Amino acid sequence: MTRTRSLQETRMIRFEEAYEGWQHQRLTQQEAARLLGVCERSFRRYVARYEDGGIEALIDRRLEQISHRRAPVDEVIGLVMLYRSRYGGWNVRHFHAWYQREHQGTRSYSWTKNALQAQGVVPRATARGKHRKRRERAALPGMLVHQDGSSG
Repeated sequence: MTRTRSLQETRMIRFEEAYEGWQHQRLTQQEAARLLGVCERSFRRYVARYEDGGIEALIDRRLEQISHRRAPVDEVIGLVMLYRSRYGGWNVRHFHAWYQREHQGTRSYSWTKNALQAQGVVPRATARGKHRKRRERAALPGMLVHQDGSSG
């Protein structure tokens, strides 16, 4: 959150500089918008919001909100406690199927697996190799003559 906040502060400072340059007619709207990396219409929207509510009106509040789709904390804790207490050695796939059947769980397998891994109850799988490995092309007859000047 601190990185996001500092990024927003940097953008606000840049906006104030661009706005000041535009106000004093050192910059056109197009130049000010290009300085901020937005289109002219977005710059005009920023100007309107800035003039209505000051610098605070430019802060993106969406980043501070918690998703309405996020699972309740007590559901996650209940799932982890259930796995730890009775089903510690189970495969996550088997546990998820049982959880849906017996406890009418509505979450997906991926959610269950990620929740258990995030709490450190289930280890993450090791990364596997690439399915298709990039290989050098096989040399065709006469192909080496063009590349390195050899006779063969």
